[in-house]
Amino acid sequence: MDRVENILSVAERVAVVTGAGQGVGRQVAIHLASHGASVVVNDFFADRAQEVVAEIASFGGSAIAYQADVTSFEETAAMMEAANAQFGSVDILVNNAGNMGPTPLDASEAMKPFWTTTPEDWERTLRVNLYGVLNCTRHAVGHMVEQRRGNIVTIISEASRYGDPNMEAYAGAKAGAAGVMRSVARECARHGIRANCVAIAATRTPATAEAFANEDVMKATLRMYPLRRVGEPDDVANMVLLLASDASSFVTGQVYSVNGGFLFTL
Repeated sequence: MDRVENILSVAERVAVVTGAGQGVGRQVAIHLASHGASVVVNDFFADRAQEVVAEIASFGGSAIAYQADVTSFEETAAMMEAANAQFGSVDILVNNAGNMGPTPLDASEAMKPFWTTTPEDWERTLRVNLYGVLNCTRHAVGHMVEQRRGNIVTIISEASRYGDPNMEAYAGAKAGAAGVMRSVARECARHGIRANCVAIAATRTPATAEAFANEDVMKATLRMYPLRRVGEPDDVANMVLLLASDASSFVTGQVYSVNGGFLFTL
């Protein structure tokens, strides 16, 4: 067990986790901190980030909160500089921040027939899920190239490969984020930088709580999952930890599914 823990250790490394105020991002931040990383907990809402930092502090972990909008090139640049100033150069970036609709918490407006949508409907989804990844990765990679090491993990969705109806902008943005990671992996490997994706399906988070509370919705959902359960934030965080650690030191440019068998890919 000690050997496994050592392999999965991210001790003395600095991690930035975006959208870490709740759900998957929160659990990723806690996992990384509990395995030794100093974590910058980013969220659009400062109070949520502060709550996660307090939870990390309760078990002796090291973390700071940083409020920033990942759609802003300038704010994400400042976040990486703040991480460097507080802890030293960023070693791990987890691009987790995402949304399905025009606002950070609203998914309902995204779920309508594609032929009724407009560029205004797509804008926020594309900016958060694609431009957010581009912004954060761009600023993190600059520091990683200088130190000749780094690790980027981007959370995408199986919607990008399955093709969920009424989710064209979201699916396209997540597929685009995977493309960004593949290009970064190929370009930056010679600088000691790895880049991978984790593709998730139905996962229990505050954003899905209302839908999962509906018994009919849950029954219909579970029929699509061979394991007959939805994902938990821990399921995703465990995979992120593996990819962020030296246990996956020969892995780059890949997409790993954490989806309960919802979709099988070669």
